[in-house]
Amino acid sequence: MAGQQFQYDDSGNTFFYFLTSFVGLIVIPATYYLWPRDQNAEQIRLKNIRKVYGRCMWYRLRLLKPQPNIIPTVKKIVLLAGWALFLFLAYKVSKTDREYQEYNPYEVLNLDPGATVAEIKKQYRLLSLKYHPDKGGDEVMFMRIAKAYAALTDEESRKNWEEFGNPDGPQATSFGIALPAWIVDQKNSILVLLVYGLAFMVILPVVVGSWWYRSIRYSGDQILIRTTQIYTYFVYKTRNMDMKRLIMVLAGASEFDPQYNKDSTSRPTDNILIPQLIREIGSINLKKNEPPLTCPYSLKARVLLLSHLARMKIPETLEEDQQFMLKKCPALLQEMVNVICQLIIMARSREEREFRAPTLASLENCMKLSQMAVQGLQQFKSPLLQLPHIEEDNLRRVSNHKKYKIKTIQDLVSLKESDRHSLLHFLEDEKYEEVMAVLGSFPYVTMDIKSQVLDDEDSNNITVGSLVTVLVKLTRQTMAEVFEKEQSICAAEEQPTEDGSDANKIKAKGGWQQKNKGPKKMPKSKKKKPLKKKPTTVPLPQAKQQKQKQANGVVGSEAAIKEEEDDISDKGSDSEEEETNRDSQSEKDDGSDRESDREQDEKQSKDDEAEWQELQQSIQRKERALLETKSKITHPVYSLYFPEEKQEWWWLYIADRKEQTLISMPYHVCTLKDTEEVELKFPAPGKPGNYQYTVFLRSDSYMGLDQIKPLKLEVHEAKPVPENHPQWDTAIEGDEDQEDSEGFEDSFEEEEEEEEGGD
Repeated sequence: MAGQQFQYDDSGNTFFYFLTSFVGLIVIPATYYLWPRDQNAEQIRLKNIRKVYGRCMWYRLRLLKPQPNIIPTVKKIVLLAGWALFLFLAYKVSKTDREYQEYNPYEVLNLDPGATVAEIKKQYRLLSLKYHPDKGGDEVMFMRIAKAYAALTDEESRKNWEEFGNPDGPQATSFGIALPAWIVDQKNSILVLLVYGLAFMVILPVVVGSWWYRSIRYSGDQILIRTTQIYTYFVYKTRNMDMKRLIMVLAGASEFDPQYNKDSTSRPTDNILIPQLIREIGSINLKKNEPPLTCPYSLKARVLLLSHLARMKIPETLEEDQQFMLKKCPALLQEMVNVICQLIIMARSREEREFRAPTLASLENCMKLSQMAVQGLQQFKSPLLQLPHIEEDNLRRVSNHKKYKIKTIQDLVSLKESDRHSLLHFLEDEKYEEVMAVLGSFPYVTMDIKSQVLDDEDSNNITVGSLVTVLVKLTRQTMAEVFEKEQSICAAEEQPTEDGSDANKIKAKGGWQQKNKGPKKMPKSKKKKPLKKKPTTVPLPQAKQQKQKQANGVVGSEAAIKEEEDDISDKGSDSEEEETNRDSQSEKDDGSDRESDREQDEKQSKDDEAEWQELQQSIQRKERALLETKSKITHPVYSLYFPEEKQEWWWLYIADRKEQTLISMPYHVCTLKDTEEVELKFPAPGKPGNYQYTVFLRSDSYMGLDQIKPLKLEVHEAKPVPENHPQWDTAIEGDEDQEDSEGFEDSFEEEEEEEEGGD
């Protein structure tokens, strides 16, 4: 049949429709997401924060070395070229002839529909005289006119036009492919095959292979897998890692090795400059043979980090390498925190006791080292050195003052304005205002803690083995906001009252200190510690009572036997044997009960550890998914010696300070702008009692601003499952059905016996 013939369109006009749609799908979203934002907005932001962050290294580097503008320019050129191509293709499509229009002979003859036969013949004669080939007319147009005349005058042609839309009858179906005509041309078939093979058999596999090779080298946080392996090995090897060892392991990252990271550089001058810095720094362990910690790249990174912490002046040729190394430190320390947490989870889930978990001190040292690297301070230096214009010489005047003992930033904040100004009298007015502006921008975070058991009828009742959820609400303020509140409180309290002005001054001075110095110390009269002895002394009397009962039972049986020896010797001997058998049996029962209890406790502890592991891993997965959806831009950190603008982030976790154990995994709070609510989950202890935990909030950028708050848990015995619990209804119904079936079988057997008897 003619309708089943396929005749492809070789004109290639449909290719422009396809290409226009394809370019539009790329250009429109790319313009929305990739069009460069206003460059003046960044300059305005930097200008607004100049008063506070003007002395920071990252601020000065950004002004001296502004970000290159070639990238936004290239983006604009590419996007504008894409729009030009899109408009050209749209214009091309608009000018393309519409070949798939409905055939209308009246339009060909320029007649209105419904014209009479006389009008059709008259119009045909006029057009024939004009377009006849013998008279110099257009042959194609004359054929169309003759075809239209036949469609309107000839009965068969008119019938074909009415039924099939064409005077010649049914035509073959024509399909236009969305490719240019030269691609389907047989002359170019070899060239097309070569291009196809090059694109899909060479270029595409190379691109996918290179992308895959790069992706498998990095973890989800863009840290080299080799670095994670190095950290895991040395953290497992060194259970309790002090600060020197931690710096050594941190510098062993493969990010600093030119062999694995092209951005890391190694210069011939390093062989001269690095030994000079080592002599200036002093104590560096160089004798141990622990690759890669003793490799040249690791030694260089360690020396540069130590010189940064000591705020030493280094040669200009090493400044760029030091900046590169410092930019990598926060992400590497976060990876080390993740490694320590994973090892703790593995240690709790392993049955082997040889697998020792890293200590809580190792985890906290990682967090402290992050603060030190951002601020450029050593471990035991004063947090006041984070402020501008306060150095070692000036610090002695502040910390060793006779009237004011200022050790922390909170102590400096708690002073009155007049006392603070007199304490910092060595600063000029302009410098003093800058110090106050910087101090006012420092964060002050408060924690509101609430512990509960979700998905339970009594959420406030914590039972053994239940899943405890600690809801922590973090509220961030600046020190400047606290200044205003404290000044208003001080102004109100300084008014004369009946109690006297001295008491008011003491309250005004000590109010802010009590908020920041952690839990208050108990008075001497309340320092009684009888509760600490209870857990160790309670099991001992119970064991003694059991032994005394057994001994009393044996002594009583022996006395009864002696009294009855004269009259009934046989009965006395029998009773003696019975009593001894009972005693031995009771001892066996007690031993078996203890073993069974011990086995149950071990099984319960294993189940709790497995549940704890699954819980912490699911929490980490949810945390990463949540952080990926939220913006991690919070507040810029004031850091005098850090080369990159750092955002203000925190770590939140629960620990047992007495046992030095980690209760919940650290939650990396990266979205705290004003307020943030965080859920910390962990299984309740396996034994009832009162437990004292501590909630830690540690900054990854500031020293001396960590928050500590106690957490008390009262764990009760789990409620027994009631006998008539709804979950047993199905079993009871099944038993009733079984009893009914057994009764039916019995009655059936009785009927058979009666029938046999009748026979």
